[in-house]
Amino acid sequence: MKRYAARWLCLAVCLCLLSCQARREKETVLHTDLPQIKERGELVALTVNGSTSYFNYRGEPMGFQYELAQQFARSLGLKLRIKVMKDETELVDSLLQGAGDLIAYNLTITNPLKDSLLFCGEENITHQVIVQRKGKNALKDVTQLPGKEVYTAPGTFRTRLANLNDELGGGIRIHEVPADTASAEDLITWVSEGQIDYTVATDEIARINRTYYPNLDVSLVISFDQRSSWAVRKTSPQLAEAADRWHRENINSAEFRASARRYFELDKHPSYGPILSVKDGKISHYDALFRKYAEQIGWDWRLLASLAYTESNFNPDVVSWAGARGLMQLMPATCRALGVPKGKEADPEESIKAAVKYIASMQKTFARITEKDEQTKFILAAYNAGIGHVTDAMELAEKYGRNRYVWEHNVAHFILLKSEKEYYQDPVCRNGYLRGTDTYRFVKEIISRAEYYKKRIKA
Repeated sequence: MKRYAARWLCLAVCLCLLSCQARREKETVLHTDLPQIKERGELVALTVNGSTSYFNYRGEPMGFQYELAQQFARSLGLKLRIKVMKDETELVDSLLQGAGDLIAYNLTITNPLKDSLLFCGEENITHQVIVQRKGKNALKDVTQLPGKEVYTAPGTFRTRLANLNDELGGGIRIHEVPADTASAEDLITWVSEGQIDYTVATDEIARINRTYYPNLDVSLVISFDQRSSWAVRKTSPQLAEAADRWHRENINSAEFRASARRYFELDKHPSYGPILSVKDGKISHYDALFRKYAEQIGWDWRLLASLAYTESNFNPDVVSWAGARGLMQLMPATCRALGVPKGKEADPEESIKAAVKYIASMQKTFARITEKDEQTKFILAAYNAGIGHVTDAMELAEKYGRNRYVWEHNVAHFILLKSEKEYYQDPVCRNGYLRGTDTYRFVKEIISRAEYYKKRIKA
């Protein structure tokens, strides 16, 4: 008995020591400031998926706040590590528990949060706006809203619109569109296309969407200003001071401006020209290369040409807003992985050869989709958005009782919904936010154009 008692005592002492060590380590983390972070050599930034903060595009991390965090980390001589949280509540809780050093996200500034956080960096002013089409009939004042039909997603937009309607004495015809029917970005697309006249969005989201749809007017403000910025724990004043100083000194730098321009100004849908010469039976100057390499994946060469047209308008020197290069618009990391020699990204044959190699690998990924035309839709979607987003949509389709191996009305439905938090934050999703309307259109346009080519150009 004494021997057993001694063993239990020894175990209890060990557990106590381990518990004390864990508490000391946690206290050390919670009191970590810039000197300790520099000694570690890594800045851990917490963020939330979204079109302006952080998202995965064609297998590479993107996002305005992500790029600013990268620039800030580099200015300190540190590597950046990103941790993605579900929402603002988890963001704050995780920071306070020591899971990261900095919130690299436009966190809403509130008095309760000021008790536990230091807000730092650039202070952003956001508000809600009416999204409408440009023109002489565009609304200039909120008093013009009564009698108008405004379509909105449920939640804060619907609430603000209802409050505004009360303030104006009624008359605004509010149509709430369920999240599983259309996302907020779908509604903006509908406005651009003329399917509806008005919707509501934050000015930040509206400005990003204006780079896709230049015919939008997003100038009519309907809410009070809301302030937001980055944040750190109160035990990290030196880190907060460094973030303040960096933003102050770099807000007008070429690198900062380039990031802002990439997300909020550059046209995401450049115009395209016609087929090179229908009467001569040519689609482009690269038809021979399309014919040569399409055979390797069992594709009609005109489908491969349609993909190239959508990606680059057959311009091998074009560089997209996201940094994709060449005739087939491959991202830098994808080029390296597929063996494109450095400096050869704009070489037409190297670009086509790499794209075909990439498509061949995706044919293996989607091998369970045995119907060839159906498989092609999945491959095109993955080419545009990245494989991870397509597999997320497949998981969502299965979860909600749809066919994970059928594109239209099944997986495509959830690709369209991947810009909504309810869906991209679903536990079955691993790749976060996606502007799904672009991917859906990408697939549809390429297949449609390929059929057009087939009717006019001989195989």
